[in-house]
Amino acid sequence: MKSSLQISQKDMINAFLLFFIIHTSQVGVGIQGFQRIVFQDAKHDAWLSVLIAGLVTHIIAIFMLKTLEMYSSNDLYGIHLDIFGQWIGNFLNCLYILYCTAAFVVILKNYSEVVQTWVFPNLQSGFISATILLLVIYTFTGGLRVIVGISFFSFVLSIWLFPMLVFPLEFSQAKSLFPILESNLIDIVKGAQSMTFTIVGFEILNVIYPFVKEKKKVKKHLHLGLLVTTLMYLSIMLVSLTFFSEGQLNKTIWATLSLFGVIKLPFIERFELIAVCYWLLIILPNLCFYLWAAYRGTIRMLKVDGTKFSWIFASIIFVASLFVQTRTQINTLNDYFSQVAFYIVFTYPIFLYVFALLKKKFSSKKEKSQ
Repeated sequence: MKSSLQISQKDMINAFLLFFIIHTSQVGVGIQGFQRIVFQDAKHDAWLSVLIAGLVTHIIAIFMLKTLEMYSSNDLYGIHLDIFGQWIGNFLNCLYILYCTAAFVVILKNYSEVVQTWVFPNLQSGFISATILLLVIYTFTGGLRVIVGISFFSFVLSIWLFPMLVFPLEFSQAKSLFPILESNLIDIVKGAQSMTFTIVGFEILNVIYPFVKEKKKVKKHLHLGLLVTTLMYLSIMLVSLTFFSEGQLNKTIWATLSLFGVIKLPFIERFELIAVCYWLLIILPNLCFYLWAAYRGTIRMLKVDGTKFSWIFASIIFVASLFVQTRTQINTLNDYFSQVAFYIVFTYPIFLYVFALLKKKFSSKKEKSQ
């Protein structure tokens, strides 16, 4: 079995687009209510947890990039096959495909719940999920360049939502941030770990790296995307800590959407409804990239057409989503996914880098001996 796949020149993308890919892959449903989860661990030092989580993403991204640089024309799936062989490599590939599938389900269910709760309470979640899945299939069948284009326009057309958080600052109290380091270091680190669900997505680098033209510019745009995401999460957390009381933050499920509820414009009564609907544009790149990553892994083992795969994948996702309906079930799903994502995204890349180094070292010794 070949460890690398032929990449068409028409699918290659410029390095600067990696900024938009990384940023839009990280920003999704998690940003709507990550404050409560982090605050439960770190209290008023939750903003420090966000900073630590952001710093860790840069460190892990370095390990990912160094591993990928050893295989410039290969992605994570091909690296697995090269290092571990066909059987173990394909097993690890299957696990990563399952991870991408689980991430897709989690994003879909969380957004469907938000739409059902805030906008259409009488609409069945299955109908919402089916509608989103059709949109994802339509985007996916256009190819990687279309998905990357959606990622670019998702950033450009939704960036105006972020400055709207200036409105809640009118009712904020900066003294709520003090005293700094009220929580101990262990709780702050736990809060950073609680950011896992919110900040994952940059692992798409493992699959999209071979498609980037200017490999030397990848590092700059990768870290710039991670930095912008971290600053965005940090700003939202600071606004939330100064706006909500401790009791409110412990109970508010979607704190970011509640912040939008403060905005009152002469021509819009409930701005948060606009934000919820607009959020579809934000989560669309998330869903498309996870579907595309799952497809790249599948064609390593099976010969399947992209359109056929997307319909099969969407059907499985739709059936799986029907088994998760209540808030408790969605919370449980989020918790399990966060635990798994922590090991796959933040721990495994370090071990893979070590294995790749050992493989390279033994291969070079073998070549010299021959």
